[in-house]
Amino acid sequence: MISTVSSSLFTLPSSSSKIQSNYSSRNSLSFPRAACSETTISFDDSTRSIPLAVNDASKRRCECLDLYKELVPYKVAWEWQKSLVQRRFSLIEKEEDSSDTLIVLQHPSVYTLGTGSLEEHMNFDVNNAPFEVYRTERGGEVTYHGPGQIVIYPILNLRHHKTDLHWYLRCLEEVVIRALSSTFSISASRVKGFTGVWIGNEKIAAIGIRASRWVTYHGLAIIVTSDLTPFKHIVPCGIKDKEVTSLKQLLFGTKTDTSEVIDSMLIDMAHESLIREFAEVFQVSLDFKSVTDFNL
Repeated sequence: MISTVSSSLFTLPSSSSKIQSNYSSRNSLSFPRAACSETTISFDDSTRSIPLAVNDASKRRCECLDLYKELVPYKVAWEWQKSLVQRRFSLIEKEEDSSDTLIVLQHPSVYTLGTGSLEEHMNFDVNNAPFEVYRTERGGEVTYHGPGQIVIYPILNLRHHKTDLHWYLRCLEEVVIRALSSTFSISASRVKGFTGVWIGNEKIAAIGIRASRWVTYHGLAIIVTSDLTPFKHIVPCGIKDKEVTSLKQLLFGTKTDTSEVIDSMLIDMAHESLIREFAEVFQVSLDFKSVTDFNL
């Protein structure tokens, strides 16, 4: 059965995570060089350079709800986003809109569909689905979210950045491309005609957004350590001739039975890099908050 969102309460620890400028465990985690070299591909230079949102001297504040180690139910995060968008509208009307918002988290296993999703891209009976299924107002086709994926939901007022949704999508892709390159020496790319980030013929990050009155919500998900089996039950993003991959698979090949310690370190490193590159690409200053601070 396909669900739409309903109200729900969800309590998380009030402490917020902060970026560490130097990740202390990074030097203790080495990656098989062969795995990285096999996945290196060339960029299309015409799409690699993305202009920054604003100049360095006028960084916009971005309140960050950083729950990257928490499994937040999808419908809860969806409600949060819609609530924050409505608050943003109210602030805009009062001319008090002085910041953006970024939510970072993981989800329990769930399938989500966008506005144009076809049920035929789900290889199961929706009334007997292996996980919850939600049809949402985001763009894009069916995808899977689950533990080991870092999901980023930016709620940005594009009037303070650039009122161009194509530019915004390319910037989200740029965040992932830079994060993979700077931290893991993995060269990723865009593929003409498709949204997302790719390693050769395999997708590592999916993007699906919605914008209302130039305020964005929904966002991107990068597969870090996730079990890829649930993707076999769908046609990911509605693309039949391409596969998905994970950061762990790229670094360790088919030997994905890594320890929980290594998986946790990969999540930590990917998170740190994504947050840093998001702040750089969108030229925002992150202000870390708790669930209590947001009064969600």
